[in-house]
Amino acid sequence: PALLSEAAHSVADSLNEIFLLAALRRSRRPADRRHPFGYGKERFFWSLLAAVGIFVMGGCFSFFQGAEALRNGAHEDFTGYLVGLIVLGVALVAEGVSLLRALHQVRRQGGGSRLRDPALRTVVAEDGTAVLGVTLAIVGMLLHMVTGQVVWEASASLAIGALLVYVAYRLGRDARDQLIGEAADPELSGRIGSLLRAQPEIDSVEALFTMKTGLDSLLVAARIDLVPGLDSERVEEVAMRIKRSIARTVPEAEQIFLDVTDRPAEEARESPAATGERGGA
Repeated sequence: PALLSEAAHSVADSLNEIFLLAALRRSRRPADRRHPFGYGKERFFWSLLAAVGIFVMGGCFSFFQGAEALRNGAHEDFTGYLVGLIVLGVALVAEGVSLLRALHQVRRQGGGSRLRDPALRTVVAEDGTAVLGVTLAIVGMLLHMVTGQVVWEASASLAIGALLVYVAYRLGRDARDQLIGEAADPELSGRIGSLLRAQPEIDSVEALFTMKTGLDSLLVAARIDLVPGLDSERVEEVAMRIKRSIARTVPEAEQIFLDVTDRPAEEARESPAATGERGGA
């Protein structure tokens, strides 16, 4: 049962690598008329599919194996279990090397902050889960051999299933947040807001909206109230200068929109875009 659970886990991981490879390639495509904001969210979509694969193929199958072992038992001779332990030992070494390489890539690309990359985050989570899952399978099989009680191996399968379901839930939740339109980090939004308020031509910033459109791309939309007395040409010049300033300060801000308004702050906060009514802005 434990060996079959890890086999299903390995199959799910192998298929997920194909999903992640597709995510890396498709997300690099440039923007076009059909997708004017680019294809950056492809990474989030394929990472969500990878999480579903871990849940269905790994977690659910492991739960099934554990329940079947508790109900019907598991009968294997000593030779069969010895071969199984050898297979798991080789898998533990391979998964450990893969995990070390993934962690090395995380450190090389900037440490823990790079885990915002859903592909890299999924790889690290899969490798870490695989090492822990193989360890649980080895312990469960050894205890089954020593005690003759299948409950140890069944418990290992159930523990592997619970581990995979938890990892799939965390990865799927992160991918969902990014797919439905996650805002920029508060620190980054604060920098953009401070930059806008520091402009002499801006009287007040009524609203600021940000949304991640990819791993390294960001949409910025701001409703601003300019000081009185600016003519139309001056307004256009100021808007262009502010956009260039934001782009220099925040390189990932690929799309910047400024909405000039003279409405009071209270009215702006109650607008459909600020409250989320009618789909927002």
